[in-house]
Amino acid sequence: MFQRNELIDQKNLVEGFAPLSQGVLDTMQSLQCRAVLICLLIFPTHLCFGASPLDRLAEAVRFKTVSSQNSAEIDYEAFQGLNEFLARTYPRTFDQLEVEYINTHSILLRWLGSDPEQNPVLFTAHTDVVPIEIGTEGDWQHPPFAGVIENNTLYGRGTLDDKQGVISLLEATETLLEEGFKPRRTLVFGFGHDEEIGGENGAAALAERMRELNLSFDWMVDEGGFVVSNTPLLPGRDLAMINVAEKGYVTLTLSTEAPGGHSSSPASTGAIGTLARALDRIESNPFDPKLVEPMRSALAMMSPEMSQPERFLFNNLWLFDRLIAGQMAKDSITQPMVRTTTALTMFNAGVKENVIPQRAEAKVNFRLLPGDTVEELIATITDIVDDPTVNISNDRWTDRPGIADANGDGFAVISAATSAVYPDALIIPSLLQATTDTRHYVNLAKDQYRFHGNSVTTEQARSVHGTNEYISRDSFNNAISVARGMVKGAGKGR
Repeated sequence: MFQRNELIDQKNLVEGFAPLSQGVLDTMQSLQCRAVLICLLIFPTHLCFGASPLDRLAEAVRFKTVSSQNSAEIDYEAFQGLNEFLARTYPRTFDQLEVEYINTHSILLRWLGSDPEQNPVLFTAHTDVVPIEIGTEGDWQHPPFAGVIENNTLYGRGTLDDKQGVISLLEATETLLEEGFKPRRTLVFGFGHDEEIGGENGAAALAERMRELNLSFDWMVDEGGFVVSNTPLLPGRDLAMINVAEKGYVTLTLSTEAPGGHSSSPASTGAIGTLARALDRIESNPFDPKLVEPMRSALAMMSPEMSQPERFLFNNLWLFDRLIAGQMAKDSITQPMVRTTTALTMFNAGVKENVIPQRAEAKVNFRLLPGDTVEELIATITDIVDDPTVNISNDRWTDRPGIADANGDGFAVISAATSAVYPDALIIPSLLQATTDTRHYVNLAKDQYRFHGNSVTTEQARSVHGTNEYISRDSFNNAISVARGMVKGAGKGR
Protein backbone atom coordinates (compact mmCIF):
# COMPACT_ATOMS: atom_id res chain seq x y z
CA MET A 1 0.00 0.00 0.00
CA PHE A 2 2.79 2.40 0.83
CA GLN A 3 5.05 1.59 -2.10
CA ARG A 4 3.72 4.00 -4.70
CA ASN A 5 5.62 5.88 -7.38
CA GLU A 6 3.41 8.91 -7.22
CA LEU A 7 2.89 11.21 -4.27
CA ILE A 8 -0.13 10.43 -2.14
CA ASP A 9 -2.44 13.16 -0.98
CA GLN A 10 -2.30 13.19 2.80
CA LYS A 11 -5.85 14.27 3.44
CA ASN A 12 -7.38 11.73 1.11
CA LEU A 13 -5.26 8.93 2.50
CA VAL A 14 -6.24 9.63 6.12
CA GLU A 15 -9.91 10.10 5.20
CA GLY A 16 -9.71 6.84 3.30
CA PHE A 17 -9.48 4.94 6.55
CA ALA A 18 -12.84 6.29 7.76
CA PRO A 19 -15.09 3.70 6.08
CA LEU A 20 -13.10 0.81 7.48
CA SER A 21 -14.69 -1.25 10.24
CA GLN A 22 -13.28 -1.20 13.73
CA GLY A 23 -12.27 -4.78 13.28
CA VAL A 24 -10.15 -3.92 10.25
CA LEU A 25 -8.63 -0.97 12.04
CA ASP A 26 -7.72 -3.22 14.94
CA THR A 27 -5.62 -5.29 12.59
CA MET A 28 -3.59 -2.18 11.70
CA GLN A 29 -2.31 -1.44 15.17
CA SER A 30 1.26 -2.28 14.33
CA LEU A 31 3.99 0.21 15.15
CA GLN A 32 4.63 0.65 11.43
CA CYS A 33 1.08 1.69 10.64
CA ARG A 34 0.92 4.00 13.61
CA ALA A 35 4.17 5.61 12.59
CA VAL A 36 2.97 6.11 9.05
CA LEU A 37 -0.28 7.70 10.14
CA ILE A 38 1.49 10.05 12.55
CA CYS A 39 3.98 10.97 9.83
CA LEU A 40 1.18 11.76 7.39
CA LEU A 41 -0.50 14.07 9.88
CA ILE A 42 2.65 16.00 10.79
CA PHE A 43 5.11 16.01 7.89
CA PRO A 44 5.01 16.48 4.11
CA THR A 45 4.13 13.31 2.26
CA HIS A 46 7.55 12.91 0.64
CA LEU A 47 9.24 12.74 4.04
CA CYS A 48 7.06 9.79 4.96
CA PHE A 49 7.35 7.83 1.76
CA GLY A 50 10.89 8.71 0.78
CA ALA A 51 9.89 10.42 -2.43
CA SER A 52 12.76 11.83 -4.45
CA PRO A 53 13.14 15.36 -5.86
CA LEU A 54 12.08 13.95 -9.24
CA ASP A 55 8.89 12.62 -7.62
CA ARG A 56 8.15 16.09 -6.33
CA LEU A 57 8.76 17.60 -9.74
CA ALA A 58 6.42 14.96 -11.19
CA GLU A 59 3.71 16.05 -8.79
CA ALA A 60 4.21 19.68 -9.82
CA VAL A 61 3.88 18.68 -13.49
CA ARG A 62 0.49 17.11 -12.77
CA PHE A 63 -0.99 20.51 -12.01
CA LYS A 64 -2.28 21.72 -15.38
CA THR A 65 -1.06 25.31 -15.08
CA VAL A 66 -1.51 26.21 -18.73
CA SER A 67 -1.36 29.85 -19.80
CA SER A 68 -3.70 31.16 -22.46
CA GLN A 69 -4.13 34.52 -24.15
CA ASN A 70 -7.81 34.10 -23.30
CA SER A 71 -8.01 34.41 -19.51
CA ALA A 72 -11.36 32.60 -19.49
CA GLU A 73 -9.56 29.45 -20.61
CA ILE A 74 -7.06 29.45 -17.70
CA ASP A 75 -7.67 26.96 -14.89
CA TYR A 76 -6.72 29.13 -11.92
CA GLU A 77 -7.61 26.32 -9.53
CA ALA A 78 -4.63 24.43 -10.94
CA PHE A 79 -2.35 27.35 -10.06
CA GLN A 80 -3.84 27.50 -6.58
CA GLY A 81 -3.39 23.77 -6.16
CA LEU A 82 0.24 23.99 -7.22
CA ASN A 83 0.96 26.82 -4.79
CA GLU A 84 -0.63 24.86 -1.95
CA PHE A 85 1.47 21.85 -2.90
CA LEU A 86 4.65 23.93 -2.86
CA ALA A 87 3.89 25.39 0.56
CA ARG A 88 3.09 21.93 1.94
CA THR A 89 6.12 20.28 0.37
CA TYR A 90 8.70 22.89 1.38
CA PRO A 91 7.56 23.84 4.90
CA ARG A 92 10.83 25.38 6.09
CA THR A 93 10.97 27.68 3.08
CA PHE A 94 7.41 28.89 3.43
CA ASP A 95 7.62 29.17 7.23
CA GLN A 96 11.01 30.84 7.61
CA LEU A 97 11.11 33.12 4.56
CA GLU A 98 8.85 36.13 4.11
CA VAL A 99 6.09 35.04 1.74
CA GLU A 100 3.73 37.13 -0.38
CA TYR A 101 1.32 36.07 -3.09
CA ILE A 102 1.14 38.65 -5.86
CA ASN A 103 -2.03 38.75 -7.97
CA THR A 104 -3.03 35.60 -6.09
CA HIS A 105 -0.88 33.15 -8.06
CA SER A 106 2.66 34.55 -8.28
CA ILE A 107 4.98 33.98 -5.33
CA LEU A 108 7.47 36.37 -3.75
CA LEU A 109 9.89 34.92 -1.19
CA ARG A 110 12.46 36.95 0.78
CA TRP A 111 15.27 35.31 2.73
CA LEU A 112 16.58 38.18 4.81
CA GLY A 113 20.34 38.46 5.12
CA SER A 114 22.40 39.57 8.10
CA ASP A 115 24.14 42.43 6.26
CA PRO A 116 21.70 45.13 5.12
CA GLU A 117 24.55 47.04 3.45
CA GLN A 118 24.78 44.45 0.67
CA ASN A 119 22.36 44.59 -2.24
CA PRO A 120 20.25 41.45 -2.59
CA VAL A 121 20.30 38.89 -5.39
CA LEU A 122 17.19 37.77 -7.28
CA PHE A 123 16.32 34.28 -8.53
CA THR A 124 13.30 33.89 -10.82
CA ALA A 125 11.36 31.13 -12.55
CA HIS A 126 7.76 30.55 -13.61
CA THR A 127 5.01 28.05 -12.85
CA ASP A 128 2.94 28.30 -16.03
CA VAL A 129 3.38 26.17 -19.14
CA VAL A 130 2.35 26.36 -22.78
CA PRO A 131 -0.67 24.40 -24.07
CA ILE A 132 -0.46 21.11 -25.91
CA GLU A 133 -1.09 21.66 -29.61
CA ILE A 134 -4.52 20.28 -30.48
CA GLY A 135 -4.24 16.99 -32.31
CA THR A 136 -0.75 16.15 -30.97
CA GLU A 137 -1.81 14.64 -27.65
CA GLY A 138 -1.35 11.12 -29.00
CA ASP A 139 2.20 11.89 -30.12
CA TRP A 140 3.40 12.00 -26.52
CA GLN A 141 5.07 8.91 -25.12
CA HIS A 142 3.09 9.54 -21.94
CA PRO A 143 0.20 11.96 -21.33
CA PRO A 144 1.74 15.43 -20.96
CA PHE A 145 0.28 16.11 -17.52
CA ALA A 146 0.46 12.62 -16.06
CA GLY A 147 3.90 13.16 -14.56
CA VAL A 148 5.06 9.66 -15.51
CA ILE A 149 8.54 8.55 -14.45
CA GLU A 150 9.91 5.77 -16.64
CA ASN A 151 13.49 4.50 -16.69
CA ASN A 152 14.57 7.34 -14.39
CA THR A 153 13.12 9.90 -16.80
CA LEU A 154 10.19 12.22 -16.10
CA TYR A 155 7.96 13.05 -19.04
CA GLY A 156 5.58 15.99 -19.10
CA ARG A 157 4.92 19.58 -19.97
CA GLY A 158 7.00 21.86 -17.77
CA THR A 159 9.75 19.38 -16.95
CA LEU A 160 12.22 21.71 -18.67
CA ASP A 161 10.20 24.92 -19.03
CA ASP A 162 10.01 25.82 -16.23
CA LYS A 163 8.74 23.87 -13.26
CA GLN A 164 12.16 22.32 -12.91
CA GLY A 165 13.47 25.85 -12.34
CA VAL A 166 10.95 26.47 -9.54
CA ILE A 167 11.41 23.08 -7.89
CA SER A 168 15.22 23.08 -8.09
CA LEU A 169 15.39 26.46 -6.32
CA LEU A 170 12.94 25.33 -3.64
CA GLU A 171 14.79 22.04 -3.14
CA ALA A 172 18.05 23.97 -2.75
CA THR A 173 16.55 26.47 -0.31
CA GLU A 174 14.84 23.82 1.78
CA THR A 175 18.05 21.82 2.28
CA LEU A 176 20.10 24.95 3.07
CA LEU A 177 17.55 25.94 5.71
CA GLU A 178 17.66 22.43 7.13
CA GLU A 179 21.43 22.72 7.46
CA GLY A 180 21.14 26.05 9.21
CA PHE A 181 22.62 28.22 6.46
CA LYS A 182 22.13 31.93 7.12
CA PRO A 183 22.79 34.28 4.20
CA ARG A 184 24.77 37.48 4.67
CA ARG A 185 22.93 39.21 1.85
CA THR A 186 19.19 39.04 1.28
CA LEU A 187 18.02 36.53 -1.32
CA VAL A 188 14.77 37.06 -3.20
CA PHE A 189 12.81 34.50 -5.21
CA GLY A 190 10.11 35.50 -7.69
CA PHE A 191 7.94 32.83 -9.29
CA GLY A 192 5.63 34.31 -11.92
CA HIS A 193 2.52 32.56 -13.20
CA ASP A 194 2.14 33.93 -16.74
CA GLU A 195 5.57 34.09 -18.36
CA GLU A 196 4.33 32.22 -21.41
CA ILE A 197 1.90 35.03 -22.26
CA GLY A 198 4.16 37.97 -21.48
CA GLY A 199 4.31 38.08 -17.68
CA GLU A 200 2.18 41.19 -17.24
CA ASN A 201 0.24 39.85 -14.25
CA GLY A 202 3.11 37.80 -12.86
CA ALA A 203 6.67 39.06 -13.24
CA ALA A 204 5.60 42.63 -13.96
CA ALA A 205 3.54 42.71 -10.77
CA LEU A 206 6.35 41.03 -8.82
CA ALA A 207 8.76 43.69 -10.07
CA GLU A 208 6.38 46.45 -9.03
CA ARG A 209 6.11 44.99 -5.54
CA MET A 210 9.91 44.79 -5.35
CA ARG A 211 10.08 48.51 -6.20
CA GLU A 212 7.62 49.23 -3.40
CA LEU A 213 9.97 47.35 -1.07
CA ASN A 214 12.91 49.44 -2.37
CA LEU A 215 14.73 46.35 -3.58
CA SER A 216 17.68 46.81 -5.92
CA PHE A 217 19.68 43.77 -6.99
CA ASP A 218 23.36 43.40 -7.77
CA TRP A 219 22.42 40.63 -10.17
CA MET A 220 19.72 38.09 -10.96
CA VAL A 221 19.31 34.62 -12.47
CA ASP A 222 16.31 33.63 -14.57
CA GLU A 223 15.54 30.57 -16.67
CA GLY A 224 17.58 30.04 -19.79
CA GLY A 225 20.85 28.32 -20.54
CA PHE A 226 21.63 24.66 -19.98
CA VAL A 227 24.69 22.45 -19.95
CA VAL A 228 24.48 21.23 -23.54
CA SER A 229 26.17 18.20 -25.06
CA ASN A 230 26.93 17.44 -28.69
CA THR A 231 26.58 20.97 -30.00
CA PRO A 232 27.62 21.54 -33.62
CA LEU A 233 30.08 24.15 -32.35
CA LEU A 234 32.06 21.79 -30.13
CA PRO A 235 30.74 18.22 -30.43
CA GLY A 236 33.24 16.62 -28.08
CA ARG A 237 32.75 18.98 -25.14
CA ASP A 238 29.84 19.84 -22.85
CA LEU A 239 29.09 23.57 -22.94
CA ALA A 240 27.69 25.32 -19.89
CA MET A 241 25.94 28.16 -21.69
CA ILE A 242 25.33 30.95 -19.20
CA ASN A 243 23.10 33.41 -21.01
CA VAL A 244 24.25 37.00 -20.55
CA ALA A 245 21.77 38.30 -23.12
CA GLU A 246 18.54 37.31 -24.81
CA LYS A 247 16.95 38.08 -28.13
CA GLY A 248 14.27 40.70 -28.55
CA TYR A 249 10.64 39.75 -29.16
CA VAL A 250 8.44 41.31 -31.84
CA THR A 251 5.25 40.05 -33.44
CA LEU A 252 4.01 41.66 -36.64
CA THR A 253 0.37 41.36 -37.61
CA LEU A 254 -0.22 41.37 -41.36
CA SER A 255 -3.75 41.86 -42.65
CA THR A 256 -5.47 42.53 -45.94
CA GLU A 257 -8.99 42.93 -47.27
CA ALA A 258 -10.59 42.12 -50.61
CA PRO A 259 -14.06 41.53 -52.02
CA GLY A 260 -15.67 38.39 -50.65
CA GLY A 261 -18.69 36.45 -51.79
CA HIS A 262 -19.71 33.08 -53.15
CA SER A 263 -16.90 30.70 -54.03
CA SER A 264 -18.52 30.04 -57.42
CA SER A 265 -17.64 33.57 -58.51
CA PRO A 266 -14.09 34.29 -57.27
CA ALA A 267 -12.27 37.50 -58.02
CA SER A 268 -8.86 37.37 -59.65
CA THR A 269 -7.20 38.30 -56.36
CA GLY A 270 -8.50 37.39 -52.92
CA ALA A 271 -7.45 38.25 -49.38
CA ILE A 272 -5.97 34.82 -48.72
CA GLY A 273 -3.90 34.80 -51.88
CA THR A 274 -2.62 38.33 -51.33
CA LEU A 275 -1.56 37.58 -47.77
CA ALA A 276 -0.08 34.20 -48.71
CA ARG A 277 2.16 35.85 -51.30
CA ALA A 278 3.32 38.41 -48.73
CA LEU A 279 4.15 35.67 -46.24
CA ASP A 280 6.02 33.70 -48.87
CA ARG A 281 8.19 36.72 -49.64
CA ILE A 282 8.94 37.17 -45.94
CA GLU A 283 9.84 33.53 -45.41
CA SER A 284 11.96 33.45 -48.57
CA ASN A 285 14.04 36.43 -47.47
CA PRO A 286 15.61 35.66 -44.08
CA PHE A 287 17.75 38.23 -42.33
CA ASP A 288 21.47 38.14 -43.04
CA PRO A 289 23.55 36.24 -40.48
CA LYS A 290 26.14 38.09 -38.44
CA LEU A 291 28.28 37.63 -35.34
CA VAL A 292 27.41 39.90 -32.42
CA GLU A 293 28.11 39.86 -28.71
CA PRO A 294 27.97 37.72 -26.68
CA MET A 295 28.51 35.09 -29.37
CA ARG A 296 31.79 36.63 -30.51
CA SER A 297 33.21 36.22 -27.00
CA ALA A 298 31.80 32.69 -26.70
CA LEU A 299 33.40 31.57 -29.96
CA ALA A 300 36.72 33.10 -28.96
CA MET A 301 36.62 31.13 -25.70
CA MET A 302 35.88 27.91 -27.57
CA SER A 303 38.71 28.28 -30.07
CA PRO A 304 41.44 26.68 -27.86
CA GLU A 305 39.30 23.52 -27.70
CA MET A 306 39.04 23.25 -31.48
CA SER A 307 41.28 21.60 -33.98
CA GLN A 308 42.62 23.23 -37.10
CA PRO A 309 41.46 24.92 -39.29
CA GLU A 310 38.52 25.90 -37.04
CA ARG A 311 40.88 27.16 -34.35
CA PHE A 312 42.58 29.50 -36.82
CA LEU A 313 39.25 30.84 -38.03
CA PHE A 314 37.86 31.43 -34.54
CA ASN A 315 41.09 33.09 -33.41
CA ASN A 316 40.69 35.60 -36.21
CA LEU A 317 37.05 36.60 -36.02
CA TRP A 318 37.88 40.08 -37.25
CA LEU A 319 38.64 38.53 -40.62
CA PHE A 320 36.41 35.47 -40.82
CA ASP A 321 33.28 36.56 -38.92
CA ARG A 322 31.08 36.62 -42.03
CA LEU A 323 32.29 33.19 -43.12
CA ILE A 324 31.66 31.71 -39.68
CA ALA A 325 28.24 33.35 -39.37
CA GLY A 326 27.28 32.01 -42.79
CA GLN A 327 28.26 28.48 -41.81
CA MET A 328 26.42 28.68 -38.50
CA ALA A 329 23.32 29.90 -40.33
CA LYS A 330 23.20 26.63 -42.28
CA ASP A 331 22.59 24.59 -39.12
CA SER A 332 19.13 24.69 -37.52
CA ILE A 333 20.64 24.59 -34.03
CA THR A 334 23.17 27.39 -34.42
CA GLN A 335 21.40 29.67 -36.90
CA PRO A 336 19.32 31.48 -34.22
CA MET A 337 22.61 32.54 -32.60
CA VAL A 338 23.62 34.54 -35.66
CA ARG A 339 20.37 35.75 -37.18
CA THR A 340 17.22 37.67 -36.36
CA THR A 341 14.78 34.84 -36.96
CA THR A 342 11.44 34.80 -38.76
CA ALA A 343 8.61 32.44 -37.81
CA LEU A 344 5.15 32.35 -39.42
CA THR A 345 3.01 31.35 -36.47
CA MET A 346 -0.68 32.12 -37.11
CA PHE A 347 -3.04 32.49 -40.08
CA ASN A 348 -6.72 33.25 -39.87
CA ALA A 349 -9.22 33.61 -42.72
CA GLY A 350 -12.58 32.29 -43.78
CA VAL A 351 -15.65 30.86 -42.06
CA LYS A 352 -16.88 28.29 -44.60
CA GLU A 353 -15.47 26.32 -47.50
CA ASN A 354 -17.78 27.93 -50.09
CA VAL A 355 -17.45 31.53 -48.84
CA ILE A 356 -14.64 33.78 -50.06
CA PRO A 357 -13.40 35.73 -47.02
CA GLN A 358 -13.17 39.50 -47.08
CA ARG A 359 -10.30 39.60 -44.62
CA ALA A 360 -7.18 37.55 -43.90
CA GLU A 361 -4.77 38.01 -41.01
CA ALA A 362 -1.47 36.42 -40.06
CA LYS A 363 1.09 36.80 -37.30
CA VAL A 364 4.82 36.58 -37.80
CA ASN A 365 7.11 36.32 -34.79
CA PHE A 366 10.66 37.66 -34.85
CA ARG A 367 13.48 37.19 -32.36
CA LEU A 368 15.94 40.04 -32.71
CA LEU A 369 19.69 39.81 -32.31
CA PRO A 370 21.26 42.30 -29.89
CA GLY A 371 21.68 45.55 -31.79
CA ASP A 372 18.80 45.00 -34.22
CA THR A 373 15.92 47.44 -33.68
CA VAL A 374 12.18 47.17 -34.12
CA GLU A 375 12.18 50.16 -36.46
CA GLU A 376 14.75 48.52 -38.74
CA LEU A 377 12.75 45.29 -38.68
CA ILE A 378 9.49 46.93 -39.74
CA ALA A 379 11.21 48.91 -42.50
CA THR A 380 12.82 45.75 -43.86
CA ILE A 381 9.62 43.71 -43.80
CA THR A 382 7.67 46.54 -45.44
CA ASP A 383 10.20 46.60 -48.28
CA ILE A 384 10.07 42.82 -48.65
CA VAL A 385 6.26 42.67 -48.77
CA ASP A 386 6.12 45.59 -51.20
CA ASP A 387 2.33 45.64 -51.24
CA PRO A 388 0.36 48.67 -49.99
CA THR A 389 -2.79 46.55 -49.63
CA VAL A 390 -1.12 44.59 -46.81
CA ASN A 391 -1.29 46.41 -43.50
CA ILE A 392 1.56 45.80 -41.04
CA SER A 393 1.22 46.53 -37.32
CA ASN A 394 3.44 45.47 -34.45
CA ASP A 395 3.25 44.18 -30.91
CA ARG A 396 6.65 44.45 -29.28
CA TRP A 397 8.06 43.90 -25.82
CA THR A 398 9.64 46.89 -24.17
CA ASP A 399 12.50 47.20 -21.64
CA ARG A 400 14.72 44.86 -23.57
CA PRO A 401 17.58 43.59 -21.37
CA GLY A 402 21.13 44.48 -22.27
CA ILE A 403 24.25 42.31 -22.14
CA ALA A 404 25.31 41.31 -18.62
CA ASP A 405 28.92 41.40 -17.45
CA ALA A 406 30.63 38.06 -18.11
CA ASN A 407 33.32 39.15 -15.66
CA GLY A 408 30.89 40.20 -12.94
CA ASP A 409 30.26 38.71 -9.50
CA GLY A 410 27.07 37.01 -10.66
CA PHE A 411 28.77 35.21 -13.51
CA ALA A 412 31.53 34.10 -11.13
CA VAL A 413 29.01 32.64 -8.65
CA ILE A 414 27.10 30.80 -11.38
CA SER A 415 30.35 29.51 -12.87
CA ALA A 416 31.63 28.22 -9.53
CA ALA A 417 28.35 26.42 -8.81
CA THR A 418 28.40 24.88 -12.29
CA SER A 419 32.04 23.81 -12.19
CA ALA A 420 31.46 22.01 -8.88
CA VAL A 421 28.86 19.79 -10.57
CA TYR A 422 30.26 19.69 -14.11
CA PRO A 423 34.05 19.91 -13.74
CA ASP A 424 34.67 19.00 -17.39
CA ALA A 425 32.21 21.42 -18.95
CA LEU A 426 33.43 24.52 -20.76
CA ILE A 427 31.66 27.55 -19.30
CA ILE A 428 30.90 30.29 -21.83
CA PRO A 429 28.78 33.43 -21.99
CA SER A 430 25.92 32.86 -24.38
CA LEU A 431 22.91 34.35 -26.11
CA LEU A 432 19.46 33.00 -25.23
CA GLN A 433 17.58 32.41 -28.45
CA ALA A 434 14.22 32.94 -26.78
CA THR A 435 12.88 35.56 -24.35
CA THR A 436 12.08 35.46 -20.65
CA ASP A 437 10.51 37.42 -17.81
CA THR A 438 13.90 39.07 -17.33
CA ARG A 439 12.72 42.16 -19.19
CA HIS A 440 10.42 43.03 -16.29
CA TYR A 441 13.38 43.27 -13.92
CA VAL A 442 15.70 45.30 -16.19
CA ASN A 443 15.53 48.40 -13.99
CA LEU A 444 15.93 46.41 -10.77
CA ALA A 445 19.00 44.28 -11.42
CA LYS A 446 22.36 45.55 -12.64
CA ASP A 447 23.22 42.27 -14.39
CA GLN A 448 20.72 39.71 -15.68
CA TYR A 449 21.80 36.11 -16.24
CA ARG A 450 19.79 33.11 -17.37
CA PHE A 451 20.80 29.58 -16.46
CA HIS A 452 19.53 26.20 -15.29
CA GLY A 453 21.95 23.61 -14.01
CA ASN A 454 20.52 20.60 -15.79
CA SER A 455 22.19 18.93 -18.74
CA VAL A 456 20.47 18.40 -22.09
CA THR A 457 21.28 17.17 -25.55
CA THR A 458 20.57 19.46 -28.47
CA GLU A 459 17.72 17.13 -29.45
CA GLN A 460 16.22 17.25 -25.95
CA ALA A 461 16.36 21.04 -25.93
CA ARG A 462 13.98 21.00 -28.90
CA SER A 463 11.29 19.39 -26.72
CA VAL A 464 10.78 22.73 -24.98
CA HIS A 465 7.31 23.88 -26.17
CA GLY A 466 7.24 20.68 -28.21
CA THR A 467 6.28 17.04 -27.84
CA ASN A 468 7.70 14.63 -25.24
CA GLU A 469 9.32 17.24 -23.04
CA TYR A 470 11.37 15.35 -20.45
CA ILE A 471 14.17 15.46 -17.88
CA SER A 472 16.28 12.66 -16.44
CA ARG A 473 16.77 11.99 -12.76
CA ASP A 474 20.51 12.63 -12.89
CA SER A 475 20.06 15.84 -14.83
CA PHE A 476 17.49 17.17 -12.38
CA ASN A 477 19.60 16.23 -9.37
CA ASN A 478 22.47 18.14 -10.98
CA ALA A 479 20.18 21.14 -11.50
CA ILE A 480 19.38 21.12 -7.79
CA SER A 481 23.08 20.95 -6.90
CA VAL A 482 23.84 23.89 -9.18
CA ALA A 483 20.88 25.84 -7.76
CA ARG A 484 22.13 25.11 -4.26
CA GLY A 485 25.60 26.37 -5.21
CA MET A 486 24.19 29.55 -6.76
CA VAL A 487 21.92 30.33 -3.80
CA LYS A 488 24.62 29.62 -1.24
CA GLY A 489 27.26 31.50 -3.22
CA ALA A 490 24.98 34.51 -3.63
CA GLY A 491 24.04 34.40 0.04
CA LYS A 492 27.65 34.54 1.21
CA GLY A 493 27.92 37.96 -0.39
CA ARG A 494 31.08 39.90 -1.02
